[in-house]
Amino acid sequence: MDRRTFLAGAAGVGASVALAACGENDNQDQQQTSGAGTPEHPGQAPGISRRLREWNLVTTWPKNFPGLGTGAQRLADQITTASEGRLAVKLYAAGEFVPAFESFDAVREGKAQMFHAAPSYWTNKHPSIPFFGAVPGGLVPQEHNAWVYHGGGQELWDELYGEFGLKALIAGNTGTQMGGWFQKEINALSDFQGLKMRIPGLGAEVINRLGGTAVNLPGGEIMPALQSRVIDATEWVGPWNDLAFGFYKITKNYYGPGFHEPSAAIELSVNKEAWDGLEADLQTIVENAAAATNVRMLAEFTAANVESQRVLVEQHGVRIRPFPAEVFREMLRHSDDVVRATAEEDDLARRIFESWERFRNEARARNPYAEQGYLQLRG
Repeated sequence: MDRRTFLAGAAGVGASVALAACGENDNQDQQQTSGAGTPEHPGQAPGISRRLREWNLVTTWPKNFPGLGTGAQRLADQITTASEGRLAVKLYAAGEFVPAFESFDAVREGKAQMFHAAPSYWTNKHPSIPFFGAVPGGLVPQEHNAWVYHGGGQELWDELYGEFGLKALIAGNTGTQMGGWFQKEINALSDFQGLKMRIPGLGAEVINRLGGTAVNLPGGEIMPALQSRVIDATEWVGPWNDLAFGFYKITKNYYGPGFHEPSAAIELSVNKEAWDGLEADLQTIVENAAAATNVRMLAEFTAANVESQRVLVEQHGVRIRPFPAEVFREMLRHSDDVVRATAEEDDLARRIFESWERFRNEARARNPYAEQGYLQLRG
């Protein structure tokens, strides 16, 4: 920024604009104070501090990946534009700044200020973290939003992530995910014996209980692993993203819906010290940008999945089918046990589970007279 001198007062006393780097959590954090506003912001009250920040947003997504990567970029751009450059956000795709699965620690430690990822990636940090993204047998997107925004979920999320020095917000959703791609057909529970499947979060433990072996891989590593037969199956997202990765080139066996991520919420998490250092209006800008990304991403995935599913079937000969009823029932039975077991971790985990379960039970009572009932009648 150019140094400028502004005249203030009847005597024409000059007030200088001081630029200074400050704050460990800001890549570039500058402060500008003016006694009579600036040409860019003439209405700014005297003495108002304008700190100019440049923050790094790291992601777990491949660069410019449809929906997820592009949604994260849109989020970064919206924050930068809405703040008029006071909070300029630079996005780094997986591996550009830190490896995908190091995003959580990079932001916690202050190496970057924000990350965009799926909460289910951090199960090893605390078993209750997936509740804020996706848990097997859990809530669908509309229910998940309601729990987080209006059912006490955000307060519990704040408490949990506060232990790691983070502040989290919902910033996207890919919708109900598919069950995955399998090298061999799934006709019975016995087909999971010895099967190596890429799947993160609490769903991984369900696959283990079915006799398989769960493997956690970031998106960019899935296709090579499937192609080389390091894994026998993988779930990723849904038709749009799965088409982009080209899984249909390896196998035509595509199952859905999945049991593991009925809602797949995405988080924007911020270093807590950096978050607390933001002015209130900038915090509001970030919150609004995250909420807007949440709505728009789900809509985008819903529209794109419709067309991509048609392409997979009609142009690439993919066979889409549900899991056998017996298999899906067993998946849900194990899911209930796995999810319930998280409550044994500590008092906070118990309170998270109880809040989530109470909301799910209330939603079940309502659903037959809402979207679920309508969709069943519509056919």
